[in-house]
Amino acid sequence: MAVRSVILLMPLFVAGCMVGPNFKQPSAPPVDHYSAQQLPVPMGAAGGNDAQHFVADMQVPAQWWTLFHSSALNQLITQALASNPGMQGARAALRQAQENVAAQKGSYYPSVDAGINTTRQRNASTLASPLQSNANYYTLTTAQVSVSYMPDIFGGNRRAVESLQAQADAQRFQLEATYLTLTSNVVLAAIQEAGLRAQIAATHDIIDGQSKILDTVRREFALGQLAESDVAAQVALLAQAQATLPPLEKQLAQQRDALAALLGNYSSDDLAAHFSLADLQLPHDLPLSIPSQLVRQRPDVRAAEAQWHAANAQVGVAIANRFPKLTLTAGAGSSPTRFNDIFKDATNFWNLGANVAQSIFEGGSLMHQERAAKAANDQAEAQYRGTVIAAFQNVADTLYAIRSDNDALAAAQTAASAASKSLVIAQHQLALGDIGEAVLLTTQQTAQQAQIALASAQVSRYADTVALFQALGGGWWNRQDVPGAQRTSGVAPLADARAQ
Repeated sequence: MAVRSVILLMPLFVAGCMVGPNFKQPSAPPVDHYSAQQLPVPMGAAGGNDAQHFVADMQVPAQWWTLFHSSALNQLITQALASNPGMQGARAALRQAQENVAAQKGSYYPSVDAGINTTRQRNASTLASPLQSNANYYTLTTAQVSVSYMPDIFGGNRRAVESLQAQADAQRFQLEATYLTLTSNVVLAAIQEAGLRAQIAATHDIIDGQSKILDTVRREFALGQLAESDVAAQVALLAQAQATLPPLEKQLAQQRDALAALLGNYSSDDLAAHFSLADLQLPHDLPLSIPSQLVRQRPDVRAAEAQWHAANAQVGVAIANRFPKLTLTAGAGSSPTRFNDIFKDATNFWNLGANVAQSIFEGGSLMHQERAAKAANDQAEAQYRGTVIAAFQNVADTLYAIRSDNDALAAAQTAASAASKSLVIAQHQLALGDIGEAVLLTTQQTAQQAQIALASAQVSRYADTVALFQALGGGWWNRQDVPGAQRTSGVAPLADARAQ
């Protein structure tokens, strides 16, 4: 009966008030543009294969990397998501946070303990026996069920659960941030590898060309047409070209090691996939979320908001700790001297109790703990605002970078086209005898150098395109493996074409 009474009274106390401030989701910043300058639309050669368009009503695809149309890249990302230790650790951290929430919710209910204890005792003969039989030797068996319940009158436990739930939300968005960072790094690694392979191939061509020029110069020197200083100068040029190759090969090897690590492999493991710029396609349509949507899409912003929510709930916990605490207890059991008598009415006992405790003097610790919680809440709010500002800066910087990449790529394409045309003219002139072989080879070197510059410009544009998808949040809310993502994120279809 005692246990039943406590359970029946429990809902009356659960419905108590909750002290402390209620968290309100922050509003989106009052801005409607990422940058002060309008971006050219489209960017790239008009009608060319490299033209890119910003589409304001386009959702960020959940698997945005598929827009690069590389099946090898898609396979690597699948492997990385399954095997990368960082992803595995982030998933485990989320599970831990969710279990902590479930554990704290246990405080909503009474604590029930059951135990049985058997002792063999001898009472001193100089003392009266506690038994009616006056026996000094006896066996005492005590079976007892005890219930303890602390009603959450002022909402301290509920605020604690709220704080832990917000921390679990933060961890979920940390997982999304890890997911986004990992996929972006794998794509960037593939792009960097492709760019390095293009530069290495062009450098080999340059070295071959310089070697041929040196052979020509040595023949002309043997015929007395050139001085020895001309030979020495060409040897120096060949050595300079050869010196540029080892750093590129080192970067390629290190890039392959970094890609293996992203996949959860060791550097000694064989990585079958190889990438070249010809294997990748530049996405033509680029999403551009309106600024008011950005704060609901970026995992780092959502995580900062959840951390702020957790700190806000801790203020309520600190305030509740300053109020009186009520503890209800009940116990029932049996204590016979013979185990067979354990269910007899004569051996039964029970108790009910209530305790109210109020802190009178704690040296000001509770007051300062409340002030510290409020300061932590202010700090979390400031960190959230800083994260939002950094997110908008990130998008603006990426947009500027893409525009700059467009100009740089256009210049590199012009230079490469002019150098190629110059090489064709030089080949005709050589056939007519107007120029020597050395001049042709020098023209060839210029064309190859222009190809290296073009490859570098292409890599930058690919990389900054990846950075844009990352800056806009990576489309996690559109993934099928995120339950209720659209509902939870509050991200609606984009329809405002003003975002630039």
